[in-house]
Amino acid sequence: MTKKDENKKSDEKRVDNRHEVIIKIDGDEWTEAMDAAFEAKRKEVTVSGFRKGKVPRNVYEKNFGKESLYMAAIDSVIQLAYERAIDNSKLVPVVQPKVDVSAVSDEYVEFKFTIITKPEVKVKKYKGLKVKKEKVEVTSEEIDREMKNILEKYGEIRVKEEGKLEEGNIAVIDFEGFKDGVAFDGGKAENYELEIGSNTFIPGFEEQLIGMKPHDERDIDVTFPEEYPSEELKGAKVVFKVKLHEIKEKVERDFDEELFADLAMEGVNSKEDLEKELKANIEAQKEMDAENRYVDSLLDAVAKNVEVDIPEEMVDEEVERLLGRYSQQLQMQGVSLDLYYQLTKTTEADLRAQLEKEGYKNVLYRLMLEEIADMEKIEISESDADKQATELAEKYKMTKEEFLKNFGGLEMISYDMEIRKVVDLLKEENK
Repeated sequence: MTKKDENKKSDEKRVDNRHEVIIKIDGDEWTEAMDAAFEAKRKEVTVSGFRKGKVPRNVYEKNFGKESLYMAAIDSVIQLAYERAIDNSKLVPVVQPKVDVSAVSDEYVEFKFTIITKPEVKVKKYKGLKVKKEKVEVTSEEIDREMKNILEKYGEIRVKEEGKLEEGNIAVIDFEGFKDGVAFDGGKAENYELEIGSNTFIPGFEEQLIGMKPHDERDIDVTFPEEYPSEELKGAKVVFKVKLHEIKEKVERDFDEELFADLAMEGVNSKEDLEKELKANIEAQKEMDAENRYVDSLLDAVAKNVEVDIPEEMVDEEVERLLGRYSQQLQMQGVSLDLYYQLTKTTEADLRAQLEKEGYKNVLYRLMLEEIADMEKIEISESDADKQATELAEKYKMTKEEFLKNFGGLEMISYDMEIRKVVDLLKEENK
């Protein structure tokens, strides 16, 4: 039975999980919307012979046409129409519905909503797949490398009193760059600290400083890379005039009481304690990485036994979410999306295409896990969800109200718990 049979003002046309719902706003509702649009519009216009905001309706329509009121009136009733479309059709959209104005006149406006509902998902097999989790092992080499990193991180830096600049030293320099004898923007600095061997400067720059002594001056000839972002400098041959003020060197620390005090790691007071702590940390990180790979392999194995026709709109919406998250990550590094496109010589279309595979996989996994939850009749009670919200709010030192607002409400807590229960079930059934 179509929605037209149920309600004269709505009509549903179904094609798989894509539905068209027609909603007409007419009568007093449309009249009031047009009246409100006129009251708003006449405050903005000036008509000769009338004070601003006092032009009569017939004069306004003669000068500007009734059509000029349509858009404002449509904007004021579109939410009402959408709510009515959902209420009348009883459909649950999985993405933001598309809306078109199929007709508009003085008497009514007609909207066509394209509502996409959850597609049919068939999970043919999700047990007995025998996906194994890799075993985690921490090697002595990994511990030694972390021990060395700590010594370097907490190493002291002091002025090198004698000798020449060597790789690993820190050079305190003034420099200024010239192209064809003319100084260029961004090529000058004073008392700049440059670690030799860090490869943070143009290729060839750091190597040519080796052997200098404090107060030495030297001209450094280098060529900017072809992929350098500045059009003026890409591929250009330039000269940097450099003056070395002083040389600093890193002095490696010892595993002594002073170092352990600086580390401030609870229960770590000796080299042996530190090795145990580092081993535990490395093992925990490896376990987390292995668990993530295991779950992904498990979901991939189940997904190979799933039949579903995913609407492209669902993938597009997920790609949009991934794009927003990627943009936030770049902003935390001080890089905008526009700058990212410039530096990588890509476009938004390129990035979207790159994210599309991940977006499809995310949607597929979500639909698959939801279907298994239904098949296994996995449900989360409101009390369990509320208890989880309380515990998480305490963990993150927030009020429960703040936490629920940030997380998306108790419904999202329930959903997250449900999905995690499904994943736990898959682990148990696929050992």
